[in-house]
Amino acid sequence: MKSSEASLEQLRDAQELGHETRLDDQDHLVLKLWLRLLSCTTQIETEIRRRLRVEFGISLARFDYMAQLYRYHDGLKMRDLSRCLMVTGGNVTGLTDELQGEGLVVREHSPADRRSWIIRLTPKGRKDFTVMAERHEAWLHEMLGEMNDKSATRLYEHLGQLRAHIAASDSIVSRIETPQG
Repeated sequence: MKSSEASLEQLRDAQELGHETRLDDQDHLVLKLWLRLLSCTTQIETEIRRRLRVEFGISLARFDYMAQLYRYHDGLKMRDLSRCLMVTGGNVTGLTDELQGEGLVVREHSPADRRSWIIRLTPKGRKDFTVMAERHEAWLHEMLGEMNDKSATRLYEHLGQLRAHIAASDSIVSRIETPQG
């Protein structure tokens, strides 16, 4: 039995197959690939959510929010933060209110445009996030650690190619769907 067949057999025997339980031998490879990607993402995300909640009492959404701000020491405009997180302005406002109340972020008027807000982590927010980010990285090493560097690099490159292909496809679809004036 080949290695890939062995790993598939282990998956079939596992109790938590998630999205892949929909598959049968007749399904097309692209469907199998899609469900495998979805299953892996869901499995990792579920475990990260659980660990963040148990260890730090924080949601993944809050962690992602803080991660974006951590990268920009001078802060981000709320609309840019919303764009980075791919969520609505309302979601960002709600999280900002909560985190500001806990002393983790500060909201200041933009010096360039007094109508917009700049959000940045406070020193406490940076310190708290640093601890969480270190644990987050350790969890990912634990979950993905069986994959050697060569395999991880190859998978990373393939997924990058997939993202580029999807972005190009999205661009084509949006041009087709956008009515020409």
